[in-house]
Amino acid sequence: MDSAIYQFSAWVVACFFFAAILACWAFGWRSGRHRGPDSGDDPALKFTDASLAILGLLLAFTFAMALGRHDHRRSMVVGESNAIGDFYTCASILRDPQRAALQSLIHAYANHEMHALSRYVSDAEQRELTRESLEMQNRMTALVADAVAQGTPIAISLTNTLNEVTSANASRLAAYEEILPWSILLLLLMAACVPSFLIGRIQGAVGKVHFSGTLSFVVLVTLVIYVTLDLNQGRRGLILVNTASFERLVQSMGAPSIQIPDARH
Repeated sequence: MDSAIYQFSAWVVACFFFAAILACWAFGWRSGRHRGPDSGDDPALKFTDASLAILGLLLAFTFAMALGRHDHRRSMVVGESNAIGDFYTCASILRDPQRAALQSLIHAYANHEMHALSRYVSDAEQRELTRESLEMQNRMTALVADAVAQGTPIAISLTNTLNEVTSANASRLAAYEEILPWSILLLLLMAACVPSFLIGRIQGAVGKVHFSGTLSFVVLVTLVIYVTLDLNQGRRGLILVNTASFERLVQSMGAPSIQIPDARH
């Protein structure tokens, strides 16, 4: 269910929220037209205030959750680029031909991960990119194993930095898969529609439409929801994780020196 919802862009879902909230207000206004006006001390008015308070709390909590996930993704991207940089530096201490082969493969791996982060891909494409990353990691493991078998004095450092690269990649992928569950979005939709209906009902009862205030309320709620959803998407939208750390890493590596060897041969 979560993957089905997030196939749509944040603005599409936000437009649905906007239409739903406005429709609930219109339904409430028509409902209020068939009843008399409430007195100022009517206890029913307290439910409108309570529903608005609940909406505010839910907006704040969901926004905080989405922002926290965005910050976590950013830290994972920086951590992965640092791990790849450490592995590249460690590989530079090896002797040729192991050094050139491993550095060339690390350079290609960093390029691969940077391009995977810089554009939106479908679930099928993401699975293919993940498979390619695992293949490159296996080839790096084979090169490290060959260097260790030949008695390199930096076997421990080389192995540790390789482990950091694979662990950082797994952590970054997991961070991008963390999204708000659909149940929270459904609760947020209900929390936005209920006060809109109650406000429309009150306006319909008194026979006076506060169009500018109502539209401002609906637009502001929709904008908050849009930003929350945009932060939550991760791989697309207006608010994306900065990949400058990967770009600097690839630039510092320069051009690969030789063709990448295939460990299967």
